Amino acid sequence: MGRFSDFFSKELGRRQVWLFFLLATFVYVVPLILADYPYIDDNWRSLSAGTAWAGQGRLFTELFYNLLTFSNAAPNIFPLPLLIATLAMAAALTSLTFHYYPQPTIACCLVLLPLWYNPFFLQNLSYQYDGPAMALSLVAVIYAITFHHPSRILQWLVPSFLVALAIGLYQVTFNVFIGLCCLEVLRGANDKLAWPKWCELIGWKIAQAFLGCLIYAVSAYPFTQQNRTLLLNWTAEPLLQLHVNIARVLEKVVLLFHGGFAWVFAALLLCAFAGVVRLGLNVVARQDSTANKMLIGLICVLALPVVTLLVSGMALFFRDFNEGARTLMGFAVLLVLLFYLSHLALARIHERLPLLLMVPLLAMLSLSYAYGRVLTVQKTFASSALLSLEHDIASNRQLREAKRIYMSVTYSDHWLLGAAGSFKQMPVLHYLLNIDFFMLAENLPKVGITNVVAEQERLNATRVGYQGYPPVLETLYYRIYLLGDYGFIVMKEPAPIKALHW
Repeated sequence: MGRFSDFFSKELGRRQVWLFFLLATFVYVVPLILADYPYIDDNWRSLSAGTAWAGQGRLFTELFYNLLTFSNAAPNIFPLPLLIATLAMAAALTSLTFHYYPQPTIACCLVLLPLWYNPFFLQNLSYQYDGPAMALSLVAVIYAITFHHPSRILQWLVPSFLVALAIGLYQVTFNVFIGLCCLEVLRGANDKLAWPKWCELIGWKIAQAFLGCLIYAVSAYPFTQQNRTLLLNWTAEPLLQLHVNIARVLEKVVLLFHGGFAWVFAALLLCAFAGVVRLGLNVVARQDSTANKMLIGLICVLALPVVTLLVSGMALFFRDFNEGARTLMGFAVLLVLLFYLSHLALARIHERLPLLLMVPLLAMLSLSYAYGRVLTVQKTFASSALLSLEHDIASNRQLREAKRIYMSVTYSDHWLLGAAGSFKQMPVLHYLLNIDFFMLAENLPKVGITNVVAEQERLNATRVGYQGYPPVLETLYYRIYLLGDYGFIVMKEPAPIKALHW
């Protein structure tokens, strides 16, 4: 028993830390691998082995799949990319752990794990194509932080290229880099880094971020479609637009703090506040002039709200604002900040108290498995819906031979009745799933139906102009109309989920 207890407090070697992170990162993605659910964009990508990332400013994602599949396209090879990304993440977290703690224990490893155990990152990892590239983008950012070399040129260039690589894989990861830079500033202040060194640290990070953006601007950015780069309209109350965007993000983040999660994170916040006090005392105890200590204290205080704003970060400033969970990668850095400050406070009381950080990590791990089950339910529902449509179209000669069948797009929160209980107990699961449609037209070629297309140009004309005609076929979820050589699939609005009583 004593030997087992010592394991949690003894210093770990690099190989032991890597094995810990390898196990921890893999356990987190097991539910997604087992679910094996093609998530939204995965459907059309796997159908055509399509890429189209360069136009989204993600040229390096396209090159990654070209290299990995030895082709000019992107055949579906899931879960290989995710396994590669998981291995890379374990190595990156090992590097970051030794960067933060030269003599790490298990508790030190727990501080950095939220970079992977970010609940909102589950949506990123749901994409069988995009998810691994987003994870590798995070890996590049971490190595940009941990890279050290005696050569000043390499110390400037290598992290900058890594930042450019990260942005070219997934632009939102830039928020993570800036957030980790803020943590570097806080850590330098807490470790009583000499004033010139501390100022130099800030200068280096600003230079690396600037050069990284510059390299991205001349490499991947020129391939980006212009409609994806439009910023807020600065002539139409931009501050109000920012306020609305921030409110929408806050509304989504609050979904996580439900039931037991609220209590767990409240306790974490309390410990982090104690850590802030501890950090403040360390700043006061520095052997520096009063002016220097005040400036360091001010910058540290400002770093806290900056990290909070970086939860969504740069996404807030785009006209086409995306409030999806996959854009909230900055939440991982906020968690690491809370864990780091909590570790400061708890380690001061007793060396084993920081092991309490396992509790919020276990909460996030349980959320991952709950989400995996929801994906499985969604997969079952989608499969049954697909087979139902395939049977109805294939068994009707007129529909089977129609030149084209338009599928109307009907959004609703009530399609997935099978996960009603999970959605009620963990509201964030519905936000993570982000599927509010019955079926995608891209799915039908999987079962041999090739004449169905999503209704876009017609702007859901079927729901308005053809309702007066008798349907050729009607089921629980949809009606199918036929006018000449053209068919129209009109989804029914599903009934709201009722309270479950057994």
